[in-house]
Amino acid sequence: MKRSPTRRQLLRSTALAGIVAMAGCSTTNRESNAASTSTTSSTSTNDSETTATTTTESTPTPPESIDDWLANANGYRGDVLRYGPGSQPSIEVGHPVEDGLSFDPPVIEVAPMTNVTWDWTGHGGLHNIVALDGTFDSGRPNAQSGTSYHYIFEEPGTYPFVSEPHRDEGMRGAVFVKEPPSTGNQTVDRWVVDSSNFDGTVVDRTDVDTATVSVGTQGNRGHFAFDPPVLKITTGTTVEWNWTGAGGGHNVVFLNSDIHSGQVTPESGVHFRHTFEQSGTYRYACQPHRSLDQKGAIIVE
Repeated sequence: MKRSPTRRQLLRSTALAGIVAMAGCSTTNRESNAASTSTTSSTSTNDSETTATTTTESTPTPPESIDDWLANANGYRGDVLRYGPGSQPSIEVGHPVEDGLSFDPPVIEVAPMTNVTWDWTGHGGLHNIVALDGTFDSGRPNAQSGTSYHYIFEEPGTYPFVSEPHRDEGMRGAVFVKEPPSTGNQTVDRWVVDSSNFDGTVVDRTDVDTATVSVGTQGNRGHFAFDPPVLKITTGTTVEWNWTGAGGGHNVVFLNSDIHSGQVTPESGVHFRHTFEQSGTYRYACQPHRSLDQKGAIIVE
């Protein structure tokens, strides 16, 4: 497709001295609620950069199937990294993996009005960011570490993108824009929304004396999830956490409470039990993998 310069956002290199501000996508930053109606990006006027970058001859076209498109994406193993509302995710450009160069993460899910930034690592030579449907385009390929490009996704949809110089080598990715899953409980939703295996479901175990949560199930780009992530029980119910033995060492630590499983252990089996005597919403995490969003919640009625 022929891309008009009016739809093209230019690259911004923080490591270069000469900066020229250019208007980008027409939208408002959700976090700052700025009065401006456009995002901005910039590019250096350094002569060496200008002579080093070239425009590729290939023209991206939207794929017939997003699954087929991602099947050949370097670094993609079927995991979609979710970011909740208010997040500002970043994607590395030129991340080395076994099958070549990749975006890291290659596939993310975000809420509408999320500002996504691509950061160049400096690996693999020239790169750019081009949406296959023409929604966004970072401009001429650039090879310099410290370069970045950002775009605010306003509308729900699926946005496959590519680095044009490395498209045939599998350097491709996608951004899924959709409303985040919700249980209707804001405390719970804010806590577990980033967990990739959370889909808004509350597993009801109000009719049992003992309920079980698996520790180290598939999720969050590895075995870093609780299953179910959200559980509902009644007072007097005992919950037991059963380690799968996958994902390394885990524990269970509750927020704003002295409830915890103690030491981190990688071994399979039931390593923690707790009986909930008071109603309320209880949030917890695996301490070693909290940054990977291994989180859970229990609603006690």
